Amino acid sequence: MNNLVIVPILLPFIIGVVLIFFSKHRTVQHVISAVAVTMLLAVSIYLAYVVYHEGIQTLELGNWPAPFGIVLVADLFAAMMVILCAIVGFVCLFFAFKTIHPDREKFYFYPFYFFLLTGVNGAFLTGDLFNLFVFFEVMLIASYILIVFGGTKYQLRESFKYVAINIFSSILFIVGIAYLYGVTGTLNMAHIAERVAEADQQGILNVIAIVLLLVFAIKGALFPLYFWLPRSYFDPPAAIAALFGGLLTKVGIYAIIRTFTLIFTHDPAFTHNIILALAGATMFFGVLGAVSQFDFKRILSYHIISQVGYMVMGLGIYTPLALAGAIYYIAHHIIVKAALFLFAGATQKVTGTTDLHKMGGLLKTHPWLGWLFLVAALSLAGIPPLSGFFSKFALILAGLEEGRWFIVFVSLVVGLLTLFSMMKIFMYAFWREQKHSEEQARTRVSGLLWPIAPLIVLTIGLGLGAEPIFRFSLEVAEQILDPTVYIRAVLGQ
Repeated sequence: MNNLVIVPILLPFIIGVVLIFFSKHRTVQHVISAVAVTMLLAVSIYLAYVVYHEGIQTLELGNWPAPFGIVLVADLFAAMMVILCAIVGFVCLFFAFKTIHPDREKFYFYPFYFFLLTGVNGAFLTGDLFNLFVFFEVMLIASYILIVFGGTKYQLRESFKYVAINIFSSILFIVGIAYLYGVTGTLNMAHIAERVAEADQQGILNVIAIVLLLVFAIKGALFPLYFWLPRSYFDPPAAIAALFGGLLTKVGIYAIIRTFTLIFTHDPAFTHNIILALAGATMFFGVLGAVSQFDFKRILSYHIISQVGYMVMGLGIYTPLALAGAIYYIAHHIIVKAALFLFAGATQKVTGTTDLHKMGGLLKTHPWLGWLFLVAALSLAGIPPLSGFFSKFALILAGLEEGRWFIVFVSLVVGLLTLFSMMKIFMYAFWREQKHSEEQARTRVSGLLWPIAPLIVLTIGLGLGAEPIFRFSLEVAEQILDPTVYIRAVLGQ
């Protein structure tokens, strides 16, 4: 056992509790939050180092042995996701210092910020299906508060939809867990995987698999269950939108990949073909929404939908190369999507709007803002040598190898439409004649670019260092495609 596994969960939780007592002291909150998120990033990197060199790390809480007690598990996939969570949490926090209204800060913004990170990391590290539900709820309750506080009437209305659909998915999650417990007699994911491999109730397991797929599809914004996302992510401040856009849907995608490579591997011809169909529809209809919009943040919100389709495409193809591409793509998208939402916040600070019709000339008045945005936009569209190209290339190559011609065709079309919509933002907001006043043109955004710059460096680095990054992604894919490795690490067999 390794107590290090619980630190990415325990640290943000303790800091969140401490910050409650300093809710009226802005400077103290900033100092404590900055130190804590830096520590979280350092711990996450060290945990990944330990996992990579020493193998899967587990922690049996209360010394209750698995499968009877709660167990935390850090394999390569979980450790990678914890690092990505820490990176996005780090940059969004420093962006929030510059942009969040003081009234939000007084009403427990920072405590709930850290409670959100607690839920996200818990979902990545738990080895127990019921505790996955618990951490989902911790994450979602914190997200409800962050969306609603200080919002407009429009935001409150859309937040109600966000809350309602997630409550429905939580109820469905409990139903799925209950049925799975009835079949397997356990909630430990490694033990469930072992029992499912021995079970001969394929029909019932397929039903349970689809129920849980529906739950995670709602949380991951897959077709046709994505309708709640674009409007919910439109109105919150950029720091919150970036945190949500970068992380929240990926928790749902992580849960799909984890359960359908560890537990529901009994009938991939049925389950994974459904996943592949959902991937194609999600990509296509999501990008159509982005193309039809003329608002900076709405376009980015619809692109969250279209891009998660690429991630589940890799799972649907279900080969080591495809899953490696999906894992690479998750890392790329978390980084780039967070950066793009932060760019939306920076441009809004200058122009006072995210309506593309009312924007223009930012490249002239704020050239660094424009050119750095272009790098992130091209990366999202999959232009070489940036990270988006190499992750998509692996997925397309895997699709061709398996003869999945239609999904490859859809992914290429979606890539072109993504490029079109991102260039629309660049041409309207940055390239054409200036629309904002000279007073607005003097607005300084250098302080906002510093938190974004590490993300741009990372997307360039993930592209230029594609070979070692892809080798690591392939190691992660091979590990999660062999459930016995996870089962042995958890159950000690």
